Amino acid sequence: QVQLVESGGGLVQAGGSLRLSCAASGSIVGISAMGWYRQVIGKQRELVARITGGGYTYYADIVKGRFTISRDNAKNTVFLQMNSLKPEDTAVYYCNLNGRATIFDSPRDYWGQGTQVTVSS
Repeated sequence: QVQLVESGGGLVQAGGSLRLSCAASGSIVGISAMGWYRQVIGKQRELVARITGGGYTYYADIVKGRFTISRDNAKNTVFLQMNSLKPEDTAVYYCNLNGRATIFDSPRDYWGQGTQVTVSS
């Protein structure tokens, strides 16, 4: 079973920075990509940033130039460095892993429990 444990959320003033971490553990035989989503109550969960095993990255337009995603493949860990934070970045941030637990499984999405990020104005 794949487990994702997030850390690094918290309260920060506008213009500040936070760094989120997500460590994957358990049975993992192949990871296609890891990433971060965020969700505000009453709204759909949205993709923030994503990184493939080969290092290809994708960013939502609203975070380009401010957020940086990186990954330690050896430790199955993904990071999200968030700079120049804005109040509208306030949300619960969820770690995502797309991969397979065994060679017999089809790739699927796994989710962390979420970590709250609050940016005060």
